[in-house]
Amino acid sequence: MAEATANGLGQHALDSAHTHDATTTGVTTAEVHQEHPIKLYLVVWAWLFILSTCSYLVDYFGLHGYLRWSLILIFMILKAGLIVAIFMHMAWERLALTYAIILPPVLVLVFVTMMVFEADYTLLTRMAFFGAGP
Repeated sequence: MAEATANGLGQHALDSAHTHDATTTGVTTAEVHQEHPIKLYLVVWAWLFILSTCSYLVDYFGLHGYLRWSLILIFMILKAGLIVAIFMHMAWERLALTYAIILPPVLVLVFVTMMVFEADYTLLTRMAFFGAGP
């Protein structure tokens, strides 16, 4: 810094040089130090409480069958998504990393859905060819 001042460069020139170095390396001051407002975390806690209450109310009202399990799974996925996005900071990660973490569970759900339909088809085929059994 003393050398820059001796060479006739002012503080403005030094600041622009540091800014240029940071932008060429791809690191900005916002990326180095992120602080999220406490309000964001409180809102997420409130949503988690609301979704947990809704999940409890599904059992309280005595819903049965596919409606019950669909609602429980929807509330569970929403809660897990909020936790991963905010508390595990996935919302601020690169898109490639987000895809690497989110895509495999989504594909597992797709394959499970395909297996459910395949199981129904297999049962129907067995009933048609082998009968109802003894």
